[in-house]
Amino acid sequence: MTSQMRKCSASIAANIAEGCGRRGNAEFHRFLQIAAGSASELEYHILLARDLGYLEAGNYETMNFQVGEIKKMLSSLIRKVNSERSRPGSY
Repeated sequence: MTSQMRKCSASIAANIAEGCGRRGNAEFHRFLQIAAGSASELEYHILLARDLGYLEAGNYETMNFQVGEIKKMLSSLIRKVNSERSRPGSY
């Protein structure tokens, strides 16, 4: 479980970075969506770790809050990129 949590955590940042290196907002948007999926996966693993007794309630609350903040930031960035994609003359 620890390994899976590390992988999806790293995947969030890696997909944002990879999307930044692509040409155009459409591809960036796609990689941001993948990053958001990885954040949701991490959120699930944190919940599962708590339910299985591997994570104390206080640590769960902190981690869950942090992942929620990341998801909010990603959602905001996705909306911004999406609005720029819909403008005339964009990729």
